[in-house]
Amino acid sequence: MLRNERIYNCMENERRIKQIRNVTLQGSFINFILTIGKIIAGLVGHSTAMIADGIHSLSDFITDVIVIVFVKVSGKEVDKRHQYGHGKFETFATMLISFALIIVGFGILITGINKIINSLKGELIEQPGFIALYAALISIVFKEGLFWYTKIEGKKLNSQALIANAWHHRSDVFSSVGTAMGISGAILFGERWRILDPIAGIIVSFFILKVAWEIAKPSIDELLDSSLPETTEKELEEIIKRTKGVEYFHNLRTRKIGENISVEVHIKVDKNMTVELSHKIATEIEINIRKRFGERSHVIVHVEPFRND
Repeated sequence: MLRNERIYNCMENERRIKQIRNVTLQGSFINFILTIGKIIAGLVGHSTAMIADGIHSLSDFITDVIVIVFVKVSGKEVDKRHQYGHGKFETFATMLISFALIIVGFGILITGINKIINSLKGELIEQPGFIALYAALISIVFKEGLFWYTKIEGKKLNSQALIANAWHHRSDVFSSVGTAMGISGAILFGERWRILDPIAGIIVSFFILKVAWEIAKPSIDELLDSSLPETTEKELEEIIKRTKGVEYFHNLRTRKIGENISVEVHIKVDKNMTVELSHKIATEIEINIRKRFGERSHVIVHVEPFRND
């Protein structure tokens, strides 16, 4: 029975990894096409903003590659060197994506500031062509669709890396919106308003940095072995408390390993109870936790004698 369950879990995990890879490959193909298109449109349309937006799409393509490589590694089974599994490889990939977002965000911010400073010194910002505006609008449509598709699949597959990558797609939407506003302002309102391009870029950079931090924080917490959220720990406590035979429990320790949770707890049972019965109580707790939080949850229950004298 246990062997069949392990085979089923292994097959489910392989299916999950394959779906994550397929979603990411679809996104990477779109990112590659958009990257080439934006850079060509930026060069032909004399738009530095569009060239920068194309480089942003290139960063999306790079993070797609990171997700494909690390998620495949995270799906490997336990081995001698990784006795808790490879789940944190996915967390590490998530952190790399957030750092890539931070670099992109600061890059856009610095570029925008430099353009404004040079403009105030009298340097004329070159007027972009309509081809750059069309490229920005096409990018917005495709990247917004890619964001929702990747986010929905990421939640369905419980993949941090996929959800983080979805937000990277959304950051490209913000970048393209800012680029479209700047380009359209420069085209429609004349050379005095060309400064709208770098101003929009600066506003967009703050959105990107905010998203980057929201992605980075949970992955950093996990890599530092921070405890699970209080609500999750309360749920675990309830599972332990309602298990018949548990007189008391303490030393509850929790953490996250990729998509899975790790739980360690000490329970106290009647000191006269047989080893077999106390083992059954510990096993019941393990089963109930895995039913609620997934079969790949790592659960250790240490049994101690309860003395009320």
